[in-house]
Amino acid sequence: MISSDLLIRLKKKTDGSAALSCQRADGSVTWQRQDGQQGRFFPRHDLTHYAVETVLGHPRGFYGLVAEGWNLVDFGKPWPKGPLPVEALASELIVGFLDRERAAGVEWSASDFNASAETFCAQRGLPSAGVVTDDELRRIRDKRRELFAEWAALPAGAILELRFTQP
Repeated sequence: MISSDLLIRLKKKTDGSAALSCQRADGSVTWQRQDGQQGRFFPRHDLTHYAVETVLGHPRGFYGLVAEGWNLVDFGKPWPKGPLPVEALASELIVGFLDRERAAGVEWSASDFNASAETFCAQRGLPSAGVVTDDELRRIRDKRRELFAEWAALPAGAILELRFTQP
């Protein structure tokens, strides 16, 4: 039995692809291969989720839902578990914001993010996803940089392991 709610394993494959597996406290596992463009995008996206959810203490973000029993294939059409719970939206918005920021090569302020999040929620009739402060963004970015450096230094064929405990 593992000592955390979720053991996350990101494998860097020799062909440039990746694989993500998550082992829950009950021993069950969900996993997904990440080939081609996905193999380059998703490891950093998944590490960003980890940084956001651990720094901000989001118990029902992506990894919290996986720990609760969602499988990786449940995150997308046809949404077999239903839409994301409202609690997961804040994590998803922040991660999406940071992915866009990374692609643009520009760091945005918390006020930029908060305005974008408010517009997103209002357009979809969703409750506010909350706000993030500049200090929280700094801590998330620091954690993400640390995780990205670990991933970059990982040799092909090796596995990066992270433990996620729901707050």
